[in-house]
Amino acid sequence: MVLIAASIFTKSGKALVTRQYVADMTRARLEGLLNAFPKLITSDKAQRQHTFVETNSVRYVYQPMDNIYMVLVTTKASNILEDLETLRLFSRVIPEYCRSNDESEITDKAFDLIFAFDEIVVLGYRESVNLAQIRTFTEMDSHEERVFNQIQIAQQRAAHTLMKEKEKEIKRQEKLKKHLKGGIGGTAASATGISSSQARTELTSVVKDTAPISSLLGGTGGTSLFGGLGQKKQAVPSVGGGKALKLGAKSANEDAFLQQLRHEGEKVLDKESANVTVSMSGSDAAVSNIGVKAGAVHFKCVEKINAVLSRGGGLNSSDSAKIFGSISLCVSDPKFNSVAIQVLNNIKQVSGCRDGDPSHDSKAVQIQVHPNLDKSSWQSKSLLRLKSEQKPYPVGVDVGVLKWSIKLPDEDALPLTLNCWPNESSEGVTVNIEYTLQREDLQLKNVRIVIPLPPATAPVISECEGAYEYLKSKGQILWSIPLVERCNKTGTLEFTTANGNADHFFPVQVHFSSTDSFSKITVESVETMQGDDVEFTDEESIAVVNLANCCLNLKLYLRLSQIHTRCEKNGEQGEHPSEL
Repeated sequence: MVLIAASIFTKSGKALVTRQYVADMTRARLEGLLNAFPKLITSDKAQRQHTFVETNSVRYVYQPMDNIYMVLVTTKASNILEDLETLRLFSRVIPEYCRSNDESEITDKAFDLIFAFDEIVVLGYRESVNLAQIRTFTEMDSHEERVFNQIQIAQQRAAHTLMKEKEKEIKRQEKLKKHLKGGIGGTAASATGISSSQARTELTSVVKDTAPISSLLGGTGGTSLFGGLGQKKQAVPSVGGGKALKLGAKSANEDAFLQQLRHEGEKVLDKESANVTVSMSGSDAAVSNIGVKAGAVHFKCVEKINAVLSRGGGLNSSDSAKIFGSISLCVSDPKFNSVAIQVLNNIKQVSGCRDGDPSHDSKAVQIQVHPNLDKSSWQSKSLLRLKSEQKPYPVGVDVGVLKWSIKLPDEDALPLTLNCWPNESSEGVTVNIEYTLQREDLQLKNVRIVIPLPPATAPVISECEGAYEYLKSKGQILWSIPLVERCNKTGTLEFTTANGNADHFFPVQVHFSSTDSFSKITVESVETMQGDDVEFTDEESIAVVNLANCCLNLKLYLRLSQIHTRCEKNGEQGEHPSEL
């Protein structure tokens, strides 16, 4: 067939939309062909469902549709059967894009109709397409474009948040300089013996509160957690002069931060990232810092958990599950810059780290204190004491005093595990997901489990403990459990999809918060070098749990944030928790 033009006419003979497919025809010739059509229609032929009229040179194949005609102008040599089949497809396109056959509606949707007509006929010849394909082609929906836009938005938000945080940090440092004497800054900086290379961790300390936690687990667990001595070093030397320009050292970390963001967009995963990773929004990351009123002596206890699990269960290797933790100290009053810290060390109570186990690695638990502290006091009494009062803690600066790492022997030592079972059948895929609380001494709050779905597939939920939400725009199921504790330590979600395979349901992301400690290391008391008790505040947080496997991508996020105020005077002890 050779199609000259496709047109929509009103019953009165007015052409509403016309698409020409022959390039060598003049406008006058085409207008003449269109003007001739109303004159050729007789009243009896207009009542037919499918009909045609001919002239000496062309054939008009048309179909009445309420108060309009769908008309195809073809050559007389064209196959009439193919013309009628094409006419039916054109007629089905009109109600697909127009709510009615009114003249105003068709005029409003003129360009949409022309685009659809172009998908049916190219250069006068019919294309092998159906109505669904036409709709897909005209929508021009691109998953890659959506992912690219989401990454751009995430980068812009992260850069804006980072800018605000750095602005607040600079203002805080300037305010601190005005209240400190000129000699304190230089003395404190020289006393700590911090190398200039540690200054580069300042950006990491800010990013930790704004960036997704998964971006901080890129194999540099020790830097972000244990660089406390250098996190704010620039603020103190800038008072005495000489090293204020060290703030410029952040550019390398800034680039690394943006580079890591590119791997956190939806489905932007390389082959290795089919493993389970953990992501967390900036608002979650800053939970422990909101509303915390730090005292003259303030401690921060942070823990990170990194584990790699196989899809069939268990750890990938004996070295694939570790906990990294640290305690940092911030002294805001110069008279407390040489305090001694008594630590309650119950790290052996962590599951899988028990004494007397012949299979337990002697190096599974490693604890390190800062070089300026007395190691013998720590080993004998778990007491963190300065070696020399000539090297006190700097005022107004977070100083890392203790760090530790724990190698977990098996999957049972983790706080929470997930079991995902996709079963494929001829009717679709049935997915069963079960969570299990391994550490019954922990209470996990606001547990949110995100399961990806195959493209353009709506799930049918058959069983759910808690609440669920189908996020159509993201192609995900959000499974929410307000509280997971000993009485409901297991739960199940079961749903069915019409298509897809097992790989479509990974990675699974899990977010939750907690107000319980994991490694059981806490600050018990603080006293001056003369033995006087000192009131202090502290905040504890388990920053992240990351479970990964080359086939299974399962993310767990565990964060606890609790501030305590303890005072030991005259033999009395008090504790006032304030949960954030």
